[in-house]
Amino acid sequence: MKTLILAAALTLGAGAALAEPVKVGMAPEPYPPFASMDASGKWVGWEIEIVDAIFKSQGMEYTIVPVAWDGIIPALTSGQIDTIMNSMSITDERLRTIDFSDKYYNTPTVIVAAKGAVASPDAEGLAGKIIGVQVSTVHQNYAEKYFAGSAAEIKTYQTQDEANQDLVAGRIDAVQADSIALDAFLATEAGAACCELVGAVKDDPEILGRGVGAGVRKGDDALREAINAGIKAIRADGTYDAITAKYFASSIYGD
Repeated sequence: MKTLILAAALTLGAGAALAEPVKVGMAPEPYPPFASMDASGKWVGWEIEIVDAIFKSQGMEYTIVPVAWDGIIPALTSGQIDTIMNSMSITDERLRTIDFSDKYYNTPTVIVAAKGAVASPDAEGLAGKIIGVQVSTVHQNYAEKYFAGSAAEIKTYQTQDEANQDLVAGRIDAVQADSIALDAFLATEAGAACCELVGAVKDDPEILGRGVGAGVRKGDDALREAINAGIKAIRADGTYDAITAKYFASSIYGD
C-alpha cells in the first residue's frame, strides 16, 4: 500500500504530500556529527538536516523512528520502518536483503589508536593489538577479514561511543570507523589527549561499500526514486553544500 501511495504522489510532482509520513529508521546511539539526540531529546546532526532537506524537497512528510542498529535491517524488512537513513554503507551483502538509493556521502575508513601504539593502518601495524569496532557494521566485517588473521583481537561494541570510551580508558589499542566520526572524537578533550589518527585502511568496496545511501525494502522503487530525486535536488540547488559547510571544512560527497 505504501508503495502505491508513493507512486501516486510522485506522479503529481515533487510538491505532492504523502498520505502518511515515511518512517525513517535511526539508531538512538550517538554518532556525531551525523546523528544524535541532544539533551532535550531533539535529533541533531548533519545527516538529520540532510534527511529533512531531502524529504522537504519532494514535499514528503516523515518521522524518525529510533531502532537499535543491530536490528535496523530486520525492522525495515518487517515493515516497522520504511527506510534507513543512518550512515549505512551500500554493500553487496546488504543488497541481497534490501535496496538502496544513490549515495549521499562517501568518506574513508580510518584507524585511530592510542598515541604511539600502532605504526600503520594495516595487518602488520595492528598485529597483536585489540581493535574496537561497532557490531553489525562494515568495520566489523573489514577488521575480521583483514586484521584478525594477524593475531589482532577484534572487540565489538553496541555503539561507536562505547568503543571510543574503551580506547580512552586503555582497554583497547585502536578503533576502526568512518573518518568523519573519528575526527569528531579526536576533536574532544579526551580524544585529543589519548589518541591519534593512524591513517586510512586499504579500500575494499566489496566490504566497505560504495558510499552511504538510504536503505529501502526490496521492490519499494517509488520511495527509492523519491529519495534519489531529493538527493539530486538538494545537490543541484546548493542546499547540500550549505548544510555540509555547517559541519565540515570540505565536501564529504566523495568521487
